[in-house]
Amino acid sequence: MKGYDMINTILPEELILEIFTHIEESKSTRDSSSLVCKRWLKLERLSRKTIRIGATGNPDDLVNLLVDKFTNIRNVYFDERLPVSSPPLPQYGSSSSSYRSRSNRSKKRRRNKSTGSFSKIQPQAEYSELETFDLESFSLTDSGLTALARVTRLEKLSLIWCSSVTSAGLKSVAENCRSLKCLDLQGCYVGNEGLAAVGQCCRQLEDLNLRFCEGLTDTGLVELAAGCGKSLKVLGVAACANITDTSLEAVGSHCTSLQTLSLDSEFIKNNGIVSVAQGCPLLKVLKLQCINVTDEALLAVGTYCSSLELLALYSFQRFTDRSLCAIGNKCKKLKNLTLSDCYFLSDKSLEAIGSGCSKLTHLEVNGCHNIGTFGLESIGRSCPSLLELALLYCQKIGNHALYEVGRGCRLLQALHLVDCSSIGDDAICNIAQGCKNLKKLHIRRCYEIGDRGIIAIGENWLEMMPLLLLVRDAPCVI
Repeated sequence: MKGYDMINTILPEELILEIFTHIEESKSTRDSSSLVCKRWLKLERLSRKTIRIGATGNPDDLVNLLVDKFTNIRNVYFDERLPVSSPPLPQYGSSSSSYRSRSNRSKKRRRNKSTGSFSKIQPQAEYSELETFDLESFSLTDSGLTALARVTRLEKLSLIWCSSVTSAGLKSVAENCRSLKCLDLQGCYVGNEGLAAVGQCCRQLEDLNLRFCEGLTDTGLVELAAGCGKSLKVLGVAACANITDTSLEAVGSHCTSLQTLSLDSEFIKNNGIVSVAQGCPLLKVLKLQCINVTDEALLAVGTYCSSLELLALYSFQRFTDRSLCAIGNKCKKLKNLTLSDCYFLSDKSLEAIGSGCSKLTHLEVNGCHNIGTFGLESIGRSCPSLLELALLYCQKIGNHALYEVGRGCRLLQALHLVDCSSIGDDAICNIAQGCKNLKKLHIRRCYEIGDRGIIAIGENWLEMMPLLLLVRDAPCVI
């Protein structure tokens, strides 16, 4: 009946809350729902599970405000790298002219923490409660984390580049938020005491990111592994100069459920990787950028980690074909392989992967100058499930390699070719004829590819639709 509010008078609050739980977790959708009426505003706040906060003028006070408003939040993401983009919250009853004047004053230049560059800040015309609150590059402190600790059912906490947070604040969160499952401390200068408290109190922790945590040493990570190692499934460590093989040996001893390990360190050596391989048989994802690790480490991974599905190796100058042969012989479930700047790997490595890992779906070869046509031919003949292939700075890979890919990898959806001087029109013609599922083709600085290859793509265009074609720095005319 017109003029009669059926929803608000008939539907109970429990049912409206249930409806809100099925609304997508996007800011615009959530904010639109909360603007319907005061009742919906109150109920939407009760159902809100996630808040995201950028660089703010007074982050500690903001946390107090949000904790009071959104009492059932589970996920909190702080990222002080985010650009300042929003005006301050206008006071109710204030004039639009005073609001505009504050917006104009917020136009300033702010240094970006992640890039070091400056960007001009533009005011926004609209404001909503979950907008990224950010005015000046003030940092969240332990006082704000203490306020956040009132959210006792917190499950995910991300503190990216919150440089003023210390062990005291992290300890407060750990002691009160014992259901914490995901913790991201990228760029935080927390110490060992805070990390040890997380290990002692948060026995359900599954995901931990310690990238650029310069204040940590082996002591903190060893105590965390001993405390909550049984639940830990994902661990990332990068640019932590004081974390060595001692920490990884503790991970290998206690974290038997570990599935993902990402390491970027010049201080990690073979002993740590071997310990993880022996103690973490469920390992599925391994990403390594450790210049002091040699074949011995990957031989252990190949021997003990038969569940491995993704392997990414960056900037290794001590690995040889022995490593990849071990992976190919034992890791039959491998689906995703990235080889970047691994100078001592040759065609023999790809041959071993092709013959042993027939389920491979993604392959990236970047700057491995000793890998040539024969190695990629082995992939084309043996890996029919390949979906994405990226060849970057591969001067020795020629046309016949992509002939085998076009003939054997009929499911291929994406092909990236960058600075591959030996690949020409014949290769593209073979891909166009064989890979009818191709959706993305990226060509850059492949000067032997000209009109004939692009015409072949065009002739198969209707069968490939939709196809994203990116051709840059090539002598062809489209």
